[in-house]
Amino acid sequence: MKWLLKRILAGFAALVIVAAGAGVLLWTQFLGETEPWAVSQGNNAAWLSGAWVSGERSRDDFADLLPRIREGEIGELYVHVGELTPEGELPPGNYARAEEFLAWTEQEIPDVDVLGWVSRTADSSSMTEDRFTPQQRAAVARSAAEVHDTGFDGVHLAVRPVTTNDPSLPDTVERVRREIGDDATLSVQAQHVELLTGIRLPAFALSRSERFWSTGYVKRVSEHADTVVLPGHGTGMPTSQLYGGFMVRQVEESLETLEEGDTALRFGAPSYSEERWGDASAAENVGTAAEAVRVGMSSYGERDDVGLALYVLDDTGDEDWETFVDTWVDP
Repeated sequence: MKWLLKRILAGFAALVIVAAGAGVLLWTQFLGETEPWAVSQGNNAAWLSGAWVSGERSRDDFADLLPRIREGEIGELYVHVGELTPEGELPPGNYARAEEFLAWTEQEIPDVDVLGWVSRTADSSSMTEDRFTPQQRAAVARSAAEVHDTGFDGVHLAVRPVTTNDPSLPDTVERVRREIGDDATLSVQAQHVELLTGIRLPAFALSRSERFWSTGYVKRVSEHADTVVLPGHGTGMPTSQLYGGFMVRQVEESLETLEEGDTALRFGAPSYSEERWGDASAAENVGTAAEAVRVGMSSYGERDDVGLALYVLDDTGDEDWETFVDTWVDP
């Protein structure tokens, strides 16, 4: 039994060393400088709840939302049209009033891409079994086509958790592209990029959850997408300094991975207060996310296809909105 205990202790020590090294890296990453040009370029996005396409929100509610869309230089809206069933289907009743909402957006903000946000959140890992079977992939693609046919400019696909090298997600994205056509906008939400090469396995051992993708897998998933969105919540960082460093690392790694002209990038900024959107975290906030994106952009160099994505716009309080404008749109 001694040899087994030694192996367990050695493995635990290795995990601690990796975690400590990543912590030091993140702490120093957020100390970088920001360049004057590293601000909003008019490419921002925002998620919206399904209340807008289910009939729960009115035209007056939309009128109240419009000033923020315009002031925030938001060019993409991800409107939740529902959670996919385990079979990959999306009941059209989830977005029964979508045409009415889309008529409002076409009239008031015709230059904004309004995408149907199609989500799937599973309880288990896809390490030993692909997230989607071939039949489910086909069903997801058909569901995406139905969303697009309703009048949406495209689809925002958010599936998690997915293990790096799971072949079913890239195949699903490709199938969705074929179904909605090249002229439609296809946005894919990624998982966080691993902070250091190979850290995703130790991280899985520590947290027992799928947290990171390799940069190679991000590139593979994005091959048929117009935009890739890196979330700004659910990082597990205990302090704002570490959260800022985490987000800087996300920006730098993804910019290096996805070349300009191929795939645009959006980085999430957590502005929600309701628990249904995610766990509450004092470390994760709009101001730190915006500052981190500025630091990461400054480190990488100028690029005009980067933006912030507010999560979630219709659950954003006045203080978070003012922070978004003051730290990113017009600092």
